[in-house]
Parts: sequence; structure tokens; C-alpha cells
Amino acid sequence: MSHPVSAELRAQIGQLVMAGFDGFMPDAAIESLIREQRIGGVILFRRNIDTPAQVAALCRRLQEINAQVSDVPLLIGIDQEGGMVMRIEEGVTPLPSAMAYASAYASHAVAGCSPADCEALHRVGADELRQLGVNINFAPSLDINNNRANPVIGVRSFGENSATVTVYGLAAQRGIQAAGIAATAKHFPGHGDTATDSHYALPLVPHEKSRLDAVELAPFKAAIAAGVDAIMTAHVVFPAIEPDTATPATLSRKVLTGLLREEMGFEGVIITDCLEMDAIADVSKGGVGTAQGAVAAIAAGADIALVSHTLVRQQEAVQLLIAAVEQGYISEDQVVKSIERITLLKQRRAMQNWRDLPMQAAALRTPAALALAAKVQQQAVLFSGASINRALPTVLVTVELLVRTEIDEVALGASVSERGTFLPFLQEAGMAVNELIISPQVSEAEFAQVIAATAQAEQIIFQSYNATRFARQMQLIATFDPAKLVLIAGRNPYDLDLVPQAKTKIAACSNRPAAQKAMAGFLLP
Repeated sequence: MSHPVSAELRAQIGQLVMAGFDGFMPDAAIESLIREQRIGGVILFRRNIDTPAQVAALCRRLQEINAQVSDVPLLIGIDQEGGMVMRIEEGVTPLPSAMAYASAYASHAVAGCSPADCEALHRVGADELRQLGVNINFAPSLDINNNRANPVIGVRSFGENSATVTVYGLAAQRGIQAAGIAATAKHFPGHGDTATDSHYALPLVPHEKSRLDAVELAPFKAAIAAGVDAIMTAHVVFPAIEPDTATPATLSRKVLTGLLREEMGFEGVIITDCLEMDAIADVSKGGVGTAQGAVAAIAAGADIALVSHTLVRQQEAVQLLIAAVEQGYISEDQVVKSIERITLLKQRRAMQNWRDLPMQAAALRTPAALALAAKVQQQAVLFSGASINRALPTVLVTVELLVRTEIDEVALGASVSERGTFLPFLQEAGMAVNELIISPQVSEAEFAQVIAATAQAEQIIFQSYNATRFARQMQLIATFDPAKLVLIAGRNPYDLDLVPQAKTKIAACSNRPAAQKAMAGFLLP
């Protein structure tokens, strides 16, 4: 039975939705969502990023549009984790991937950097975001990468065990929050021990509750105790908590309210991962649909439903939320409490002081920040074997993403971005190099092309990309003479284990330019 909702509360329900859009400046779609639907936040992707000055102008304009209809500022969020997930690269301090900080895993280990350096570098990165007008970072990831087959976490995790993830994850959290912007621990209750990418299907973590308490949940418990601002949900099934295996954590009241709120005592803002990911959006795969997912997530206990891409879905999410409150499916009291939590989060100085920010930030990429970033990245390098022989004709095989994905947007967004290739460093060294670019899946044609090009090669440099996840990539690597092979792990360092006898093996938990530069110091001394 429906009942009327006050005009005031009706206007506030949009605060429960965060949306994304295309373009370097606000378009009609996002402007209508802010003015008419009164959404509470905007998420930026690489498609929205050109230069720091442009980002600053974009964020200011978004806040100006919002200020015309609301006294409550927008949350402006971004996934600026570091390394492979850096939505803003140009003009800011390059942050390493999370795994680079401790730089330790089962097969290899180096000293890594100190938690203090991790905290300091995250503070630098967060302060740069604050200067640009971004006020919430969807980081740090507190997922434990305890499943090497994980297709989406990998180097985005600080490590393979709860102790490492807790120490470095909390250091990152402190740094982000010390800069005045909000930190977001993700992906609750943990996306590490999965072999499925929730962007495309619904993963399941089968462990008993006692195991979850000791491992997956431990970093989140510590983050809550340390006062984390927000927690982002995972589209992952946890049968030990939610017996219905068709209900991911994002949509589970047992997970979000029973576990996170009541058992773990979290009082901050709960944000969903994007509800346009297939685990939620694709009805043919068992999803409930994006807009219905927004209703289910808020009913389960989330405060903000994230709908990153599609205007129709974003509008429908707001309207279905209003209808759900009118019909009593979501109580007014629950909505009021969510709005109170969101409003409290927006009291942070980065949200309130957006008018004081300069149109063009001046304190980006300072010499001290660059030196710290370079030191941390260099400490992350895993290297064994011989340096590259500059005198030998060389074939460089670069495995590169040729199709954009939700996470892997590098070099494929609207902005110009440097490729993740070692080629410039070889050229600077005066080497004769023939580069072949292939996809991670390695098509038949690509396989044949590489075999032909390397048949007589005296030196082969192969830069992989999560090769342990792609059978054809592994098969291709196996064809090379180890005595001639320089193996660069372009993303997950686990690729180094594929050829134990390779002449040279090196990894830096990323293929971004800063990581390539650090590796060049070892390979081309």
C-alpha cells in the first residue's frame, strides 16, 4: 500500500544515487540528473579526464550546477588506486599499484617500502585530488589476493595475506584521509578469493564464517576501527552469510545490515560497486537489473547506489527508489538515516571548501612527491638474471589491452595516454628493436606472427599481461628459448614463474610509465 512521501524527503532521495557521464565538461545528461533528480554524487572515469586544469574546471562546474539547486555539495569520486587503476595520469604524481608497496608474494620477495612511505605517498596523491576538486577516492582496496586466478584484483591488492593487506591498506587509508578527502575501503566483504570478474558474472566465495572472520574480514574490521569514511560493496556471493546464492553481498541485508552495520559496527557510508556491472545488470545471467538493483541495495542497507554509465538507468534508479519509499518497501526512517550519514560525510573540508580551490592547481608533481614515488616504485622491482644486451638485434613482444574494460582503461579512454610498453627505453638506449603488439588472448594470427618474427631472434623481450590467465599467452611464452628470453611481467608478477630458466625476469606490478622507468634502471643500467 502506497503512502505519500513529503516533498522534502522526495527531493532528498536523489542523494542516494551517484552517477557518471561522458565528456570533459558536464553534458546535458549529468546536468539534468543534478538539477532534476538531485543526485548526490558524480563519479569520474578516464573518459572525463584530459589535463589537471580541465579536471579542476570540470569539478568546479559540477559543484556550481549543484549549488543552484542544493546547499549540500556533491560527492565527486574517482578510482585513483595507483598503478594500473589511475584515472588521472597526466600532470599528477604517479602512484604505484597496491601490490608494489609490500612487493612480497609467495614466489619472490623484496624488502618493499615502509608503511610510513605508503601513507605519505597516498597522502600526496589524495591531496592532488583535493586540489582538483575530487573529494572521495574509491581506495584503498582491502581485498586479499589469495587466489592467483583472480581476474580483477591481482596487483590492486596490497598482498596475499590479511596481515600485509591490513598494515599497508590502513597506511593508505590514513594518508588519503589526512589529505582531507574521504577514503573508501573496498570491496566488502572481499573480492580477493574469486576466479570470476563481477563485471561479467557473479563470483562466489565458499568459505565458512570463521575463515572469513580470520582472513577476508580482518582488514575491514581494522579499517572500521581506524575510522574509515566509506565502504564499497562487492558483487560477490558469500553463502556463509547470505544462504541465497543468487544474492550478492551488494543486495544482501544479511551482509550489509546484519554483518557490516550490526556485527562489525560500521557507522559510515556504504556505497555499492557499479550496478551496471553484469553481476547485477544482466538479467540473462541472473542479475536483477540496474535500477532494481539500486532499490535492492538500498533496502539491504547501502546508502549510495552507484550507476556509472547510462542515463536511462540512472533516471530509472532514482524513480524506482522514490516509488519504493512510497510503497513502504524502503522505510522513510532508513532513508533519513542514510541521508544523515551522507550529509555527515559531506562535512569534510574537501567537500565544503570547493569554492576556495584555484581553477588550476599549482602544487602537483612536486620534486619531493616525485622522488618519493620513484623510490617506492624502485623498491618494488623484482629482478633476477642478466641485463639486456644492447648490441643484439631484439624483438619486443608487447601484450597490450586492445579492448576497453571497466578497470583496464589505460590508453583507451577519451584522453590521450601513454602506452604501457618498454619500447621507448630500448630506443633511448640506441637499440635496434622490432616491436609486435598482441592482445592478451593471442589470436591465431598473432601467435603465428610472433613465432615467425622470433624464430631467428638473438634476444626476445616479452612483456606479458596476466599471462597465467590466458592459455594462449602461456603457450606462446613456452615456445621461446629461455636463454634468449627477457620476461617482463606487465601486470601480475606471477607471470615470472612461467619460465623459471629465463635469462632475465623482472616485474614492477604495473606496465605504466613510472613502473617501466624503474625496470629500465635494472635492465638497462
